Amino acid sequence: MEQVNRVIKIGIFYDGNYFLHVSNYYNYFHSKRRRISISGLHKFVQNYVANEMGVDERLCHVVDAHYFRGRMSAYEASQRGNQLYNDRLFDDVLMSEGVVTHYLPVRSKSSRKEEKGIDIWLALEALELTWLKEYDVMVLITSDGEFVPLIRKVNTRGTRVMVLSWEFEYTDDTGREIVTRTSQELLSEVSYPVAMHDVIDEHVHTSFPVANLFVQQESAQKTYKTFIDKGDVKVSKTLNMKNGYGFVAYPPNNLFFHYLDVMEGDFNEIKDGDTVEFTIELNDKGNEVAKNIRKVSEELYDFNFEEDDSLYNQ
Repeated sequence: MEQVNRVIKIGIFYDGNYFLHVSNYYNYFHSKRRRISISGLHKFVQNYVANEMGVDERLCHVVDAHYFRGRMSAYEASQRGNQLYNDRLFDDVLMSEGVVTHYLPVRSKSSRKEEKGIDIWLALEALELTWLKEYDVMVLITSDGEFVPLIRKVNTRGTRVMVLSWEFEYTDDTGREIVTRTSQELLSEVSYPVAMHDVIDEHVHTSFPVANLFVQQESAQKTYKTFIDKGDVKVSKTLNMKNGYGFVAYPPNNLFFHYLDVMEGDFNEIKDGDTVEFTIELNDKGNEVAKNIRKVSEELYDFNFEEDDSLYNQ
């Protein structure tokens, strides 16, 4: 292991759509039931680089972090429940961690939403800043082999490249099999290919606490600390309502439900914070989910819910 006695400069570049996909997986489908922490990820990178380069971790600094993603217009987001509010909350998280955001408008093509130009922008910005600021390590959070030319260019100036990647499979709530893999060509070009799924599930990087990679439980999302138990039927509030699914506040991890699980009324009339009755069942993977959702008046029940708002409610 080499010994270095100067400050190590690290630049981190997020493929935002990929990172959101990964964070959603851990929040909704993985047993962790938490989102990836931006600050925790940066600490992990510093710890990893320090170990590889034989440097005191205090000499490793993330001097730049940039987040790139296509984003729908404010009007479109306002038509999709809490999307506009959630986007702003996540912007607050990125801002609080010093991450610079770069957005391009999502375009419609043949009734599909597409990101155009965002990967090129990320590559150009990463290349320019690596040259200007002379990073010792450039970090890419992506799985896309299209970034191989960028890595080869960065390697020519002696900057080391780290790729944080994830590989996983799951069945979403519409029954689709979702498979996430990383380009092997991409991983073969970098100095530090880091399989984050192994770090999290197999604890391969034992010097860093895995729990620190996730948003802490009390702030992972809005939670309601009180519910009513009526035997088979429970009463609580809804949160994180999305297009076609949502969650019911129920410790320790909150319960997923699909629009088909609403037994009375219209799913689209259920908003965050509404009071509902529900039952608890197991899905195909053995996880508890909410079923037989029925919106009711809070006045029917003699209690007050206490709210815990989070900056990471996306």
